[in-house]
Amino acid sequence: MPMKIHIYQIFTRLFGNKNSTNKPNGSIEENGCGKFNDITTKALQEIKSLGMSHIWYTGIIEHASLTSYEEFGINADHPDFVKGKAGSPYAIRDYYDVCPDLAVDVSHRMGEFKELLQRTHKSGLKAIIDFVPNHVSRVYKSDSKPQGVLDLGENDNPELAFSPQNNFYYLPGEELHLPNADKQNPYQEFPAKVTGNDCFSACPSEHDWYETVKLNYGVDYQNGMIKHFDPIPDTWNKMTDILLFWAEVGVDGFRCDMAEMVPVEFWNYAITKVKEKYPDILFVAEVYDPKQYRNYIHTGRFDLLYDKVGLYDTLRGIIEGHKWANDITECWQSVDDIKEHMLYFLENHDEQRIASDFFAKNPWRAIPAFVVSTCMEKSSYMQYFAQEVGENALDAEGFSGKDGRTTIFDYWGVKEHQKWMNNGEFDGALLSEEQKLLRQSYSEILNLVLNNSTIQNGAFYDLQWANKDNQNYNSQYIYSFLRYSEKKVVIFVLNFADSAQTIKINIPDDALRLSGLTLDSKGKQVIAVSCDVDLLSLNQTFEIGANGVLIFNIDLP
Repeated sequence: MPMKIHIYQIFTRLFGNKNSTNKPNGSIEENGCGKFNDITTKALQEIKSLGMSHIWYTGIIEHASLTSYEEFGINADHPDFVKGKAGSPYAIRDYYDVCPDLAVDVSHRMGEFKELLQRTHKSGLKAIIDFVPNHVSRVYKSDSKPQGVLDLGENDNPELAFSPQNNFYYLPGEELHLPNADKQNPYQEFPAKVTGNDCFSACPSEHDWYETVKLNYGVDYQNGMIKHFDPIPDTWNKMTDILLFWAEVGVDGFRCDMAEMVPVEFWNYAITKVKEKYPDILFVAEVYDPKQYRNYIHTGRFDLLYDKVGLYDTLRGIIEGHKWANDITECWQSVDDIKEHMLYFLENHDEQRIASDFFAKNPWRAIPAFVVSTCMEKSSYMQYFAQEVGENALDAEGFSGKDGRTTIFDYWGVKEHQKWMNNGEFDGALLSEEQKLLRQSYSEILNLVLNNSTIQNGAFYDLQWANKDNQNYNSQYIYSFLRYSEKKVVIFVLNFADSAQTIKINIPDDALRLSGLTLDSKGKQVIAVSCDVDLLSLNQTFEIGANGVLIFNIDLP
């Protein structure tokens, strides 16, 4: 596996859906649903050729839903605690099963998922699924668990608010009251379990994760956060067994939801056990507190961490005009010692689409940020499906309103993605010429990264400081850096402005000495977006187009 990896996140329910009815709050019969079998060898080959190394299949494990498969022993959940008709993929109701919505033959649903894994591996890609360790659906009951496995909560004592051997936290003597509950037939839970976002109230609000209950890893939240880790809490062993189960099924990694809401000691315990048997398996942490980054890497043993509040927030701020390109420097400096563990992105299922009215409005405005995310330092990169064709998520799908995000709660067809999918041909024939060019730009850059050892493993030099007082370099909009190795230098010049910029780059003596460049070196252009420059002499003034990107290869003597 190369040092840099590229993860392509697909929302599995939506990815293969060819139905374009898109009725708000529509049922699975009305709006359709993508299946495992829709993710064909051709689709996987196209994702691979885009420049990806891994696929994160989001929403695989069975979760709460209003869709009934009663004939297969899977009933619909109570509507009081299900968000949307399809339900949230982060409200797991059976950790040992896959979502029946995704199967053509529901009785063969696990077999269809294993066949998808086989297709993925044959296409040269690795497969990641979600592991949701912090919370489960309000009703959790596994009908597919291995023999001898007890359900979460099966042996709990609900009369105790906290016990290290309980799987849930309880509010003894209190009845649950859910927001917007059905007055005629409300969901009943007594005693109330604590809600997933650490809400120790029997009356969670509509802004809480009311569809979920918090899992208990031995931390007594209501008594000074005292840790009870000896003996090992029951939840630790149950959740580690779930990881081992899916590793045996054949997945290559786990994206661990809200990892920092689970004690880092558990991660050390679980990841150590899993990697003893599956040493190459990948663990990706959704962590938002930069003060916890090193703890979850060094103690927790995670391979990759989200960097949302660092680089993502900074790049978004630059695109939206309230931050400067200069601010990128602070981002990489803050994680320079752990750069190989950072996972950068511009979209995922939680964030607003770049092309939406709530963000950049134009997908081309994010291309400089995309190059920073993929090419700066030795970090890895993640991309959300349809980002490369400019999906704008402007629909009000149902439970998910018009918010610039692609719904994770509803049955829906993703319009721009469906154009690329072309009724299962996966050839992009229905895309506009502009969309084809956008996708080509993503592909060229992603493949350049994967196939260029200097960008993969070379040293990094930030040129911003040397151009602070350069009158021919507007550091509000321009960002430039070098990647270099023994025989090659790659120069990156990025323009975040919506207008062309005429610039000249100062290369300091230190950079020349370290990289082996000379001031009369000429770079062969390998990538240009919104630009028309063939050769870059380090001593000349040149123009870079609006939202432009120039990448030059220089072979050293």
